[in-house]
Amino acid sequence: MDLVIRNARVIDGSGEDSYTADVGITDGRIAEIRTEGPRPTGARTLDADGLALAPGFIDMHAHSDLALLRDPDHSAKAAQGVTLEVLGQDGLSYAPVDDRTLAEVRKAITGWNGDGSDIDFDWRTVGEYLDRLDRQGIAVNAAYLIPQGTVRMYAVGWEDREATPQEMDRMRQLVAEGMEQGAVGMSSGLTYTPGMYAKDSELAELCKVVARYDGYYCPHHRSYGAGALQAYAEMVNLTREAGCALHLAHATMNFGVNKGKAPDLLSLLDGALDAGADISLDTYPYTPGCTTLVAMLPSWASEGGPEAILARLQDDETAEKIRHHMEVIGADGCHGVPIEWDTIEISGVSDPGLASCVGKTIQQSADMRGEEPWVTARRLLINDKLGSTILQHVGHEENVQLIMKHRVHTGGSDGILQGFKPHPRAYGTFPQYLGRYSRELGILSLEETVAHLTSRPAARLRLADRGLVREGYRADLVLFDPATVAAGSTFEAPRTLPVGIPHVLIDGRFVIEDGKRTDVLAGRSVRRTAA
Repeated sequence: MDLVIRNARVIDGSGEDSYTADVGITDGRIAEIRTEGPRPTGARTLDADGLALAPGFIDMHAHSDLALLRDPDHSAKAAQGVTLEVLGQDGLSYAPVDDRTLAEVRKAITGWNGDGSDIDFDWRTVGEYLDRLDRQGIAVNAAYLIPQGTVRMYAVGWEDREATPQEMDRMRQLVAEGMEQGAVGMSSGLTYTPGMYAKDSELAELCKVVARYDGYYCPHHRSYGAGALQAYAEMVNLTREAGCALHLAHATMNFGVNKGKAPDLLSLLDGALDAGADISLDTYPYTPGCTTLVAMLPSWASEGGPEAILARLQDDETAEKIRHHMEVIGADGCHGVPIEWDTIEISGVSDPGLASCVGKTIQQSADMRGEEPWVTARRLLINDKLGSTILQHVGHEENVQLIMKHRVHTGGSDGILQGFKPHPRAYGTFPQYLGRYSRELGILSLEETVAHLTSRPAARLRLADRGLVREGYRADLVLFDPATVAAGSTFEAPRTLPVGIPHVLIDGRFVIEDGKRTDVLAGRSVRRTAA
């Protein structure tokens, strides 16, 4: 063997009881699992006494689309035991594009990934993007979802209107090409422009294309607030009619209107599952959400793209209409709930000169200036050219805990790595599940928790050789200490790495060894395989 891991407590990802074994690895795969008899030998031996050995964790909702290229270290995810991330989330990413669309999407999601001025965008198609990941070498593996908002931007533009038949054909073609080039499915951001302008009939047509390739649809649906339950039902019905598998992104029930309403969501999903629907979901183990400040605006104010948004904000009369819609009516960008400025904390800015805003709520900054919060928010949007990110403190712990126990739950960080003060979920989601929610609170057993983070997402991604500790499977593995594993990241120090995860392997190569990042770039694109 190349490597033998001795005396490990194997938590194999199935949810079954753990057991002690020696695990041998050869040529990047698990070659032998021995619980008794002669012990395997290898060129190298690692004594794992006291450590749990699990499949590498799969982050079902990641925003590392540029971070993987920008930061070869990528300890934010590697140190958590993540060996695979799913990119292209929330309907907005960087392929497929033409030159115009690329320029527009870079502006639109600067708050998620930076403006990309440090990146050589030498790709335009999904396949070329995945090729770039492979050619450069990346810290962890990556799969990709075709972003429906970007596809609409490419074929239709930023207008709030129905697509013409020719534009529909072009969108179908773009989705089919992306699937053929290796995408695992399609995402949407239905509170983000321009993807939110698509009606259900348009989305269903694109989902039919995804279904032909045995992919899945991953929507950030139309409301996580006032219309949350109806929005979930809309996605269930849409995908059932399209014959497409459904994976619900960051499946939460947020804002005051949804306190204690997780059972309503789970009842809806159970009914659909019992009727034969193919549904899964992901969550992060925290209560606040994270997005961009511009995402809070009503959709009509975002029509036309970033430059049109800025023009409206700079016009006093239009800006007052935006304020009224957000504070009194409840903008669709804020999920139909009138915005509460004391829940909106600035977590990052694109302009370092605005750093004094970071870590304060809009209400706090406004109070310091002696002005109304909309005045503060409007100024920040304009001066930061829409690049500000926020934490939105609107979640409910009882909802978080109940949803994570569901039979189709998986883990997803929704980790935005940009900003001076990012959400700690970017650096802490997976050890937070293992440490706080399994060991400390007992919400799930350790074996169940690992299954949620490994085999379940692997099954959704149709990965035949990942997600379990099995002979013949890829040696994407994590060794952690069940007694000490914990998220180091906090809201005060969000970039602190976790503890209790000394070793992480991808294809049998140490990405994390003795708690330190190696220089190994073992990650590659993980592409959809033929159905």
